[in-house]
Amino acid sequence: MTALFVQEIFMKVPIRIAVTGAAGQISYSLLFRIANGDMLGKDQPVILQLLDITPAQQTLRGVAMELEDCVFPMLHQVIITDDPKIAFRNAEIALLVGARPRSKGMERYDLIKVNAETFAEQGKILNTYAAPHVKILVVGNPANTNALILLHNAPNLDPRNISSMMRLDHNRAIGLVARKLSQPVTSIRKMIVWGNHSSTQYPDLSHAEMDGRSILEFLPDRNWVENEFVPTVQSRGTVVIEARGLSSAASAANAIVGHMRDWIFGSPPDDWVTMSVLSDGSYDIPAGVLYGFPVTCQNGNYRIIQNLPISETGHRNMMASYLELLKEKEQVKHLLQQ
Repeated sequence: MTALFVQEIFMKVPIRIAVTGAAGQISYSLLFRIANGDMLGKDQPVILQLLDITPAQQTLRGVAMELEDCVFPMLHQVIITDDPKIAFRNAEIALLVGARPRSKGMERYDLIKVNAETFAEQGKILNTYAAPHVKILVVGNPANTNALILLHNAPNLDPRNISSMMRLDHNRAIGLVARKLSQPVTSIRKMIVWGNHSSTQYPDLSHAEMDGRSILEFLPDRNWVENEFVPTVQSRGTVVIEARGLSSAASAANAIVGHMRDWIFGSPPDDWVTMSVLSDGSYDIPAGVLYGFPVTCQNGNYRIIQNLPISETGHRNMMASYLELLKEKEQVKHLLQQ
């Protein structure tokens, strides 16, 4: 038995990964990391099924050529298309990055209106063409409500396999505290960002730890927590746009990789991560919206951390974000199939 034959016998089956908005800047930072094994491991073959609009196909061809020229050992195939039926066919992971960004003068309601139909249509196509166990991460904004629309239009898919991304907010909160305390980011644990991926999100330090002790022991200045930490995390995306003239790309790609890696392989021991998942009544957040919760992951499943004490202020902030989600849900109710 030759060494080559042995290698072929034990080679893992390639996983098909669909990525929308694949010609965009987030995907340009994301695709090479997936192909390099940062998300699923250095021994997992992948097939990338890349979707973007027709005018972006020339750019997408260039991205595909660059991926091929990197000769990643685990990248078995790159498929580029403007047809979501092709991109989603047999996909086991779908990363929905593509969405129209918010432009100057556009209100959040306008953004919801523009992107809602797209996610309703993608939900229907995923429902028909993707693998039944497909894990879906919605990144395109407004991510929580887009994910809810998609969920309602994919009745054959497990709602627990649909999430939207709060990991970038989670990472931003950890980074800010680590810089404040001049500590490595790995020393900060049990961060939470509750709610919507918007300016109403609630970064919560009340359960965070450093070296097994409450982080608030190291941050006695409540003014910094309330008037710098919280609003800085809430507005970080806007500040990045003002600084570089473009929205977050590499950091968003990094958050996608982290979100999916932990969801599939398990979150770190004695820690949790923030994921936006379908609410189930936990923490008085009524069922029916996708909401950022602290979760642990194991064997491809997540579990919302229960029974954390919440202060009156914390509860008020959490409900404010829920009410925003409820308002968004009302705006798209015509797309929420029962």
